[in-house]
Amino acid sequence: FSILRAFPTHGKLILVGDVDQLPSVGPGLVLKHLISSKILPVVRLDTIFRQAQESLIITNAHRVNKGIMPVLVKPDGQTVTDCYFLEAPEPANSLDLMKNVVSSSLPKRFGYHPIEDIQVLTPMRRASLGAQNLNQLLQEALNPPNPMKSELKHMHRVFRVGDKVIQQRNNYDLEVFNGDIGIIRTINSEDQEIVIEFGQGERVYQLADLLDLDHAYAITVHKSQGSEYKAVVIVLMTQHYMMLQRNLFYTALTRAKKTAVIIGTRKALWIAIKNDKVKNRNTIFGELLLEKYPQSQN
Repeated sequence: FSILRAFPTHGKLILVGDVDQLPSVGPGLVLKHLISSKILPVVRLDTIFRQAQESLIITNAHRVNKGIMPVLVKPDGQTVTDCYFLEAPEPANSLDLMKNVVSSSLPKRFGYHPIEDIQVLTPMRRASLGAQNLNQLLQEALNPPNPMKSELKHMHRVFRVGDKVIQQRNNYDLEVFNGDIGIIRTINSEDQEIVIEFGQGERVYQLADLLDLDHAYAITVHKSQGSEYKAVVIVLMTQHYMMLQRNLFYTALTRAKKTAVIIGTRKALWIAIKNDKVKNRNTIFGELLLEKYPQSQN
């Protein structure tokens, strides 16, 4: 809104977005209604060029978006691609596979740093396959207690030097914003200060600032929107039933820049792909657009 208010009268505005991803966390369906109102010229980029055709991530993203099962390649030590599928019949299997993929398989095969380059995505925050539990498991596997590493206990969490963390709300004083991910570099237990390195530089967190901080070894797909990572590990099981939607799977898959690993069951994938019903949001934005520009209905 502020950008549009400051926009010059005769300026030209180009909006770039993906209407097939998850809707915004906040209210409304702005992009969807702008497109459906037909008051603006719309161009949809849906051609896969030759170079992109070699990427199974891109190919599978288009397949998922069309309601088609993705091409599922099982790692065999020989086949080199950028999108793999590991079948996990039970939740316990998926947890073991996830830890092994993040801590060993991907770093050994592609040279990824297990903390800084790999991001685990899950549909939910709670439950055994939710981000909270996955973070505990991954912290134990990737950054366990060490006498040489300082740590600070805050409420039910333990922050440790080397931890991957995420900012949960905008903090204009620190100039860190919702979704920013960083690495804890130093902890001063006496002063209860934590120095975190983000992409925009280091920030010093006081005790009160930790309320908006959480571990980020695993985050929800919703939280990952707008970000991208070298490697993404996606956990999709039938236990996520209430959250299995096509746009969620599509969003998760398109977060990967170089490598995507899907861990779960074919049934869970199929449920997500076939569920293209977007939760309804009550908004009058579309009606207001048509009221303002009635000629677009002709």
